[in-house]
Amino acid sequence: MIEATLVRLREIEESDVDRYFNWINDREVTRHLQMRYQVPRLAEETWIRGRHSGPMAFGGDMNFAIQTKDGRHIGSVGFHYVNPENRKATLGIMIGDKEFWSKGYGTDAMLTLLRFGFDEMNLRRIDLSVDADNARAIACYRKCGFVEEGRLREHRYSRGAYRDQLWMGILREEFHARHRGTPSPST
Repeated sequence: MIEATLVRLREIEESDVDRYFNWINDREVTRHLQMRYQVPRLAEETWIRGRHSGPMAFGGDMNFAIQTKDGRHIGSVGFHYVNPENRKATLGIMIGDKEFWSKGYGTDAMLTLLRFGFDEMNLRRIDLSVDADNARAIACYRKCGFVEEGRLREHRYSRGAYRDQLWMGILREEFHARHRGTPSPST
């Protein structure tokens, strides 16, 4: 478990399946995610069971449940396409519990995962993609230190319209320069 200011990052557990199933089938929650279609419960159970199948492999994922300090599971955050040889990964986050939107929980989880990625995993670069019209997420990412590196025009078709996607990234030294003095997560 990794402790942060507002949240803990913990292993995803099989008991989380109901919440994940509800979140990923809520169109408001998945509006800016790559999930286009409803996900069957069995598929979600299989995904969660896969989180327990062994250590992360090259090119694999590392996912954590986001839990409030009082124990409420509110979302997930993780690294995708982890590439140890090039010391980089792609970050993804979902705050599924809408009660916790725009209250700093996502930022706290991201800063904690970034610190873990740079300081514990020895990553050099972390990037992400985001819909260009997702102002709340972009503000969070900029607050964490991500910079826009490119725009993929009409890259994603969602809900009847083509949407631009921004590619954003942060390097280890940029993160440390911006967040020097912020507490390190404890494991």
